[in-house]
Amino acid sequence: MRIAVIGAGPAGLLLGAALARRGHGVVAVDRDPGPPVTGRWERHGVMQFHHAHGFRAQVAEVLAEQWPQALTTWMALGAEPIVFDLPGVGPVAGAYRSRRDTFERALRATSLDVPGLSVRRGHVDDVLFWGGRVRGLLVDGSRLEADLVVDASGRSGRAADGLRAPSTVGGPCGMAYVDRQYRLRAGAEPGPMANPLAWQADFDGYQCIVFLHERGYFSVLIVRPTADAALKDLRHRGAFEAACRAIPGLSEWTDPGRAAPVTEVVPGGPLRNVYRTQRGVDGSPVVPGLVSVGDSVATTTPTFGRGVATTFTQVRALLELLDSDRDPALVGEPFEAWCEQNMLPWVLDHMQMDGELVRRWEGGDVDLSRRLPSDLILAAAARDPRINEVTPGYVGMYRLPSSLDPVEPLARAVYETGWRPPYSPGPGRGELVEIVSAAIRRAPAVAASSA
Repeated sequence: MRIAVIGAGPAGLLLGAALARRGHGVVAVDRDPGPPVTGRWERHGVMQFHHAHGFRAQVAEVLAEQWPQALTTWMALGAEPIVFDLPGVGPVAGAYRSRRDTFERALRATSLDVPGLSVRRGHVDDVLFWGGRVRGLLVDGSRLEADLVVDASGRSGRAADGLRAPSTVGGPCGMAYVDRQYRLRAGAEPGPMANPLAWQADFDGYQCIVFLHERGYFSVLIVRPTADAALKDLRHRGAFEAACRAIPGLSEWTDPGRAAPVTEVVPGGPLRNVYRTQRGVDGSPVVPGLVSVGDSVATTTPTFGRGVATTFTQVRALLELLDSDRDPALVGEPFEAWCEQNMLPWVLDHMQMDGELVRRWEGGDVDLSRRLPSDLILAAAARDPRINEVTPGYVGMYRLPSSLDPVEPLARAVYETGWRPPYSPGPGRGELVEIVSAAIRRAPAVAASSA
């Protein structure tokens, strides 16, 4: 079978390598030339590439099953497996520390040695369609014929828009963020941690997260409501650094004696939670010969580190369908049914959690008129430990968000007493605005004095 894949990111390379190892011929098309031998890999068109990432256990599990050489390369480049000690459960393989750059370098490097897989640099001009089905791609004006086309172009891909229905579920979630990467100095220990992967603090009006990566690298995120124009200035170095000095936890992580920045402050832009069906542009059945996978199907905000895990879980399911005796050109229909059952719930989970968090940031109270969002159910375990009996499956993404339904009444009872999750110690939104504004006012004087 000849397969053309739009995109050579994690979804495209994993699927392409797995299919090539099964004896198929695969061409993955990507406009990015790949990582340079030395220096920064810009990875144009992938907004989240240099932002914080969490890699859940599913990522390594699927690699071990489908492409073990890539897992070996990733570990050799420094990825660090970590174990969570869950209350009442014990040690559980939970995640991997790594930057997205390190992860994709491992996949790109290993793809060079996969017989039957080639990565072609180019721009997909169009999807070739005739005789009632997709027949390949038009790449930089040249035809690339294929028995199956896979759209793994990510959240910003547009090549298949002429044949595929637009998203009708989700959209901007009301959050935006900035982040910056640092590296611990030689011999320095990490700052405070909430778990082996990250540190998180929730304040009145915003949130801070530190993701620890491999070999001492880490990312600092400050997340705010998109509508909060006063905090947009966090994208400026002086304002970001002033905020880090003022926020307990971040001040420890970013202390110049502990760590040094390795990037500038990078705005992340408005965050999105989106689910997109496999169906045709008019809602018609799935177009034969075309299937979409990865962020082209499900996009969630990065705060829970679910993106690559949902992508690799999709790839595993799609491979199982392609391994069956069904016509590969018709695989989109059963894959659509699988995604609706297994991916859509995670997008809806994020839509509720993120929407409710923004509403509370803006002064609202916990809404007891409908099902509690999952993060509030988890938080209520601080008052009713019985909730922890069912949470590990959800937290590890081995069970869907509905697995929390049996303990939602327990959490509801906690909130009905008037209890609310306490804010982390540190400046509230108003204080942070003053800190940011003062830093911006000082910036011209600082620049002039250093000139």
